[in-house]
Amino acid sequence: MNAILSSGEAAPEISKAQAVDMKLEVAVIPVADVDRAKSFYSDLGWRVDADFVRGDGSRAVQLTPPGSPSSIHLGENPVLFLVVSDIEAARAELADHGVEITEVFHRGNSGPVGGPAPNHASYGSLASFSDPDGNRWLLQEVTTRLPGRVDANVTTFTSPTELAAAMHRAAVAHGEHETRNGGQRDENWPAWYGEYMVAEQAGKPLPI
Repeated sequence: MNAILSSGEAAPEISKAQAVDMKLEVAVIPVADVDRAKSFYSDLGWRVDADFVRGDGSRAVQLTPPGSPSSIHLGENPVLFLVVSDIEAARAELADHGVEITEVFHRGNSGPVGGPAPNHASYGSLASFSDPDGNRWLLQEVTTRLPGRVDANVTTFTSPTELAAAMHRAAVAHGEHETRNGGQRDENWPAWYGEYMVAEQAGKPLPI
């Protein structure tokens, strides 16, 4: 079903035939001492993206080598992260290829909870599968980056599918923006779209 933009025009539907972008973004490497490993990699000049405790009590530590589009997590069990912008579509595509993949889930305080994260919160919705050799892959839905995770001065879209999905999210947000401003058509909508899409990818505050 096509989305209706605030101008009354129907947004073009993203073709289901198009492959969903799955970006190899994070590799979890097993370490015996997280703090020692964090110190080692940060001393190499690797950017520390995150160090926090999740709701389930597990610790998340992410570092990125200089200039690298991919990062590492320090943990116990090796796993590879594939970042997607639409986890249901990505899961369906893998299932169509015969992959045995879990249903979409999110992390709760006591462990995995079935279904996507509330409001499809960025970084929250997951699904996992393994290859014939037991290598584990984790799909993670990311639409809005946390601050510091990407170069805020560079905005990139690697495929028409990814760009179209970002434009669709901007269109929905822009409709809400026009509603808040009395429902009048915003003639400067291209600039607003651009500001929104750049801010969303960089993890900066979104325009309202």
